[in-house]
Amino acid sequence: MSSRSTSASPRFVNPLMVWTDVVLKTGEMLMSSGSVIQVRTQRMASAGLAPSAADMAEFQLMGKEKFEAANESTAAMADELGNKQFMLMNSVVKHWIGSVTALFALASSTTPAQAMAHHSAFVDAATRSAATVSQLSSASALAAQRGLHPIHAKATSNAKRLAPVVVKAARAPIAAA
Repeated sequence: MSSRSTSASPRFVNPLMVWTDVVLKTGEMLMSSGSVIQVRTQRMASAGLAPSAADMAEFQLMGKEKFEAANESTAAMADELGNKQFMLMNSVVKHWIGSVTALFALASSTTPAQAMAHHSAFVDAATRSAATVSQLSSASALAAQRGLHPIHAKATSNAKRLAPVVVKAARAPIAAA
């Protein structure tokens, strides 16, 4: 069971805001990953064929972190989608059947009063269908956001942890080849 709140319904989530957060976090993660890759690549090149114990620990940490972050990301997305998939599929089918039924009722109206009543029912069914599509978009955005979180967290924490190494490496004199 996850620690996040499950009381918020996806119909109250603005998908645009969630997708914007995903884009911003992805950009931050990519910037952090770039600096971490630079530090670790320099460290590998400097270590050469005789890495120190600290180098070996860092190199092993790389693989372990990637594996753990990928597992956490997959689990978070599966949890997010699994919780909503059944509900959304039931809602989609229900509203689709309701829309088709309302459309046939409208098409078979014999009086203007019937047509108006059936038109109203069709508009209501179409509105519910649109709301379901919004919920589907929200669920997708939340799944992407939840899946990105562990990868973003690991990349940004590594960038902070390895930042002093970048400063030291930048200040070190460049040896002549």
